[in-house]
Amino acid sequence: MPSFEPPRPPMTLRDAGLEPALVEDLVLKHLLSLGEFKMADVAERVKLPISIVASVLEEHRRENLIEVKGSASFTRTSYVFRLTEAGRRKGQELLEQCRYAGPSPVSLEEYSEMVRRQTVKNIAGSEDALRNALSGLVVNEQVINRLGPAMISGQAIFIYGPSGNGKTSIAEAVGRAMPENIYAPYAVAVAGRIVSLFDPACHVQVQPQGEGEECDPRWTLIKRPVVNTGGELSMNMLDLKYSHTSKYYEASLQMKANNGLFILDDFGRQQVDPISILNRWLVPLERQIDHMTLQSGSKFVIPFDVLVIFSTDLDPKDLLHEAFLRRLRYKIRIDRPSEEEYLTIFKNACKSSEIDFSQEVYSYLEGQWYGARGIERNACHPRDLIDLIVTHSRYYQKPAALTLESISAACAEYFVQL
Repeated sequence: MPSFEPPRPPMTLRDAGLEPALVEDLVLKHLLSLGEFKMADVAERVKLPISIVASVLEEHRRENLIEVKGSASFTRTSYVFRLTEAGRRKGQELLEQCRYAGPSPVSLEEYSEMVRRQTVKNIAGSEDALRNALSGLVVNEQVINRLGPAMISGQAIFIYGPSGNGKTSIAEAVGRAMPENIYAPYAVAVAGRIVSLFDPACHVQVQPQGEGEECDPRWTLIKRPVVNTGGELSMNMLDLKYSHTSKYYEASLQMKANNGLFILDDFGRQQVDPISILNRWLVPLERQIDHMTLQSGSKFVIPFDVLVIFSTDLDPKDLLHEAFLRRLRYKIRIDRPSEEEYLTIFKNACKSSEIDFSQEVYSYLEGQWYGARGIERNACHPRDLIDLIVTHSRYYQKPAALTLESISAACAEYFVQL
């Protein structure tokens, strides 16, 4: 559970920090798909307390947009409503203007304040949590000792080294080791526009434990987010995405990653020049704020509270100038495994696939392929070679086994021979 208080439910629209017109329009769009409804049905959809929903429905009733069909008692909460023809027409018009019909947004001010309260800077990460997150990997002890302090600093981390040696897996393990859950809003209201923020691809919801304080339902409890992007990254993914079809905005990748981890994998292999990416993030990395722009040209500021990990298999000096490297305070090289580490990785791969390890076959692999052919060991080789053996045995419908024949066939398939 988080160590900070949850956002408290608003009692009025003023408490919610929202313009009445925005909420009234959002409610009306929801009513289009409800048919007959009670106040509780609307409150569940828009994630607002009954007290606010009641005032909004009363306004719609005065404008002849809804009508009361019946009631189980004299209390307003038991009223059964339905849209009038005028309400249906207006709801359709509103959908043409903006198709967002999700939970009510929070205000930009409330969102910014909550991000600051849940900051990733100086989080109370522990060595045990990091080692537990890395437990499925064979990682050099020096790397672990350097990675821990880098994680809790909240500063950008630059991970580099030859391809296939676990850089991505190590970066993702940092995300698993980050402590505490956080609260994220479903959407944020900015200058009367809606920015959709919650994304199931980045955010993992968590069920609250115990009898904690009541939480504003416009927020949901999630694990600290981990956003991972690689060669597909383009500059427009770092800004708000406006859909001309739906007529509302989707948050940028770094906004979705706030209070969590942003992994920029395969750095330097994007179609965008790496200097352009760092120039875009120069102010956010140094000042912990980011500037966003609406279609109207109106700009606004959001917190940039993100632990950024750059991961590359390219030479850092070929990628960046010294001035940029200096700003990436933590630089950690992930090298090829030693002979001892490689043996451990190989045995783990055999165990994972339920194949008996053979020292004779392993010695053959070491001598005839890595030794005689001068192939350099990578941490990914054991997993890939064993996978080839398993696939081959499945095709020929026989038990997978580590033999001289099977490892020879796997190596011949896997390694490029010039």
